[in-house]
Amino acid sequence: MKLAYVCTNYNSSADTVRAIESLRANAGHQVHSIVVDNGSRPDQQAVIQEFTARSDDVDLVLSATNTGYFGGLNVGLERLRQTRPDLRVAVVGNNDLIFPAGFVDSVERQRPLLDRYPVVSPSITTLDGEHQNPHVIGGISSLREHLYDLYHSHYLMALLLRAVARRTRRITRRGDEDQHAQAREIWQGHGSCYLLGPRFFEEFGLFWAPTFLFGEEFFLAEQLKRKGYRVYYEPSIALVHACHSSVAQLPSRRHWELSRDAHRVYRRHNPIGSTPPKGAN
Repeated sequence: MKLAYVCTNYNSSADTVRAIESLRANAGHQVHSIVVDNGSRPDQQAVIQEFTARSDDVDLVLSATNTGYFGGLNVGLERLRQTRPDLRVAVVGNNDLIFPAGFVDSVERQRPLLDRYPVVSPSITTLDGEHQNPHVIGGISSLREHLYDLYHSHYLMALLLRAVARRTRRITRRGDEDQHAQAREIWQGHGSCYLLGPRFFEEFGLFWAPTFLFGEEFFLAEQLKRKGYRVYYEPSIALVHACHSSVAQLPSRRHWELSRDAHRVYRRHNPIGSTPPKGAN
């Protein structure tokens, strides 16, 4: 199978190298990677430049500034379209992914699904063994939306709500990920990784990216909905997201500010009181 991998890199070049090498270990396939460096430090750029210089199957795009997550992926998708238009299936997302042996085989087996859906969301498991997909199956309740507004109203409020969520997680988590064994159409797939099929390149080409960071899952879902599509979750395509569960981690103020700014854009497009998709929780 011919497959593209497009990711962003920001001061984490070792993760990028590991992701690409794990894909290379999927023998019998042609995988071409495009790395968009989002203005990393010189030492980190040197690592990824040295790696790509000796790699015929990797294309490096150096960005002078950080263009954000979906913005950076769009830079990579544009390069893919310019240099490898023959690659009609792409894995796109984070650089801290680990692709197991047989990953590309599983993608190849689901090629009919990728021909039907522009975006397929894979099974994603953290290093702690927690499932991150399906991210949002039906929708998000009005009560939870109000809590999101409260979280983004003030940084101290965010710290308080995060602490409460940590203590009450067993009863307050949405739990969509508990249904990780069932393939189905969903509203949102986890933003760390998507598979793009030929229909995405034919009908969209690039991601709708109105924010620098955060909210990507919602904006992709809305982008697809405008043309009558939904994300499809396929658990037989599985990979590891090399992070630890973040529920116990408190956001830095800058992290929270980026989330707040994205939430304001999200709320303009999704006001409270609008009818949520079926199955909101």
